[in-house]
Amino acid sequence: MPFTKRLGVQVLEHGRDVVTSRLAWDESLCTVGGVMHGGVLMSLADATAAVCAFLNLPDGAKGTTTIESKTNFLRAVRQGYATATSRPLHAGRTVIVVETEVRDDAGKLAAKVTQTQAVLS
Repeated sequence: MPFTKRLGVQVLEHGRDVVTSRLAWDESLCTVGGVMHGGVLMSLADATAAVCAFLNLPDGAKGTTTIESKTNFLRAVRQGYATATSRPLHAGRTVIVVETEVRDDAGKLAAKVTQTQAVLS
């Protein structure tokens, strides 16, 4: 994805059951005080979940598009990497629901995202 390439997202692992990616902290991705911007964390989660959804498409489907995304921010990411791990909760014919956890370098939960992707035929 061109957008995630520009952000610097690195895919670490990808399969039907789990997709993991990460993004390095950078001052250009932060709000005041050196906190990684929530929109950046959401972009990381969205991109990771999109790959997970794509890998769980039913036969004959062309792709997915996000139709709903809910994020709970639990702690700030101030250094190192934000690492997102996505797992499918439901892979149906018309929608795929994916849950993503974003963690900091200490493994502490920074955000939890539940996302619904429409299946495109």
